[in-house]
Amino acid sequence: MFVSGFIFPVLFPLAQLVLIACAAFFVLDIILLFRKSTLLVCRRTTGKMFSLGNENPVRLDVINHSAQKLIITIIDEIPFQFQLRGLSMHIVLKAGEKQSLGYNLRPVVRGEYVFNNINLFAKTNFGLVQRRFVMESNENVRVYPSIIDMKKYELLAMAKISNYQGIKKIRRLGHSYEFEQIKNYVSGDDFRSINWKATSRKADLMVNQYEDERSQQVYSLIDKSRTMRMPFNGMSLLDYSINASLVISNISLKKHDKAGLLTFSDKIGSSIKADRGKNQLRLILEALYNEEERKMEANYELMYNAVRNLIRGRSLIFFYTNFESLYALERVLPLLRKINSTHLLVVIFFENTEVKDFSSLPAKNIEDIYLKTIAQKFVSEKNQVVQLLRQYGIQSILTRPENLSINTVNKYLELKARGMI
Repeated sequence: MFVSGFIFPVLFPLAQLVLIACAAFFVLDIILLFRKSTLLVCRRTTGKMFSLGNENPVRLDVINHSAQKLIITIIDEIPFQFQLRGLSMHIVLKAGEKQSLGYNLRPVVRGEYVFNNINLFAKTNFGLVQRRFVMESNENVRVYPSIIDMKKYELLAMAKISNYQGIKKIRRLGHSYEFEQIKNYVSGDDFRSINWKATSRKADLMVNQYEDERSQQVYSLIDKSRTMRMPFNGMSLLDYSINASLVISNISLKKHDKAGLLTFSDKIGSSIKADRGKNQLRLILEALYNEEERKMEANYELMYNAVRNLIRGRSLIFFYTNFESLYALERVLPLLRKINSTHLLVVIFFENTEVKDFSSLPAKNIEDIYLKTIAQKFVSEKNQVVQLLRQYGIQSILTRPENLSINTVNKYLELKARGMI
């Protein structure tokens, strides 16, 4: 308008008025934002601990203690491990209003995470000036093996009937179970369990109720050598094994069994003797939290000696490892057979999901045919490993990493129901 005023003089005084008005609104905006009565408060709420590999909620409570409406942009300084650069939220708060908003974080590495300051950038409806409010914070949160999965699968496994995909009820074979109580007969009870003496005394049908045998030892044996460093969806195979170990340890304790832990690589790591005391789950949780992958090859002879010295009495052993070839299994098969002769061994290893998915894609040229043939060879070797283990009477689970926990729980419930432990 000032430039145009040189050509059209009538615009020059109008431009001056507009400039004065803009300056007045600018000063007014500064006064409204920076006066003492303009105050914002924000509090962050997180869980006491985060669960590895799960979406963990973080809540922000923002309160506008001002006498005016404010437009606010919130930037939370989250831990550097997440590498999130553009996490910002926008809200509008009326005078005296409080709002809660939140977001989820999925940690893929165990350890300690630090949340720093919360930055609030406020402006009025004029939008000419922005004021920054800094809520100082230095909050530490530990990322433990998945507590969320542990509680979820506990509820599903303890339920008598579950419609959740993967959890299945196994029919009991025979009566190799401990006597629990005598109860009234209801439709569906096994008529072979009728207690005729109690029936004659009560003049009503009574049946014996049995429960799974208790105080059996369940060990998680974890290989943390370099073969378990392979990543899948941001997490290593070791971390998936650690989550599944916590889940199965918790369920076995709830089923009144004893849970134990043994980890190894080129040397022995954590070793917790099977027990069902009050602090057993916490001991296992803390041990799993501190486990780290190692770059060395696994020493299976050392593992065998540790199993023989630590585990007394017949036990169920879930062995988490990864065999990429038939040759890798054949090297350790004699030791696995020795362990299986005195214990019930379940070898758990992983599908190479990328190779398997690639092998099912259609081939478009000769190069694709060659690559697909190699991929199918690797997939076939995994299945041969399962067949070889079965040939020697060793239980096995070949699973995708994301299905590890549910498949391990299923195997445990199946072995319990069949009275094999």
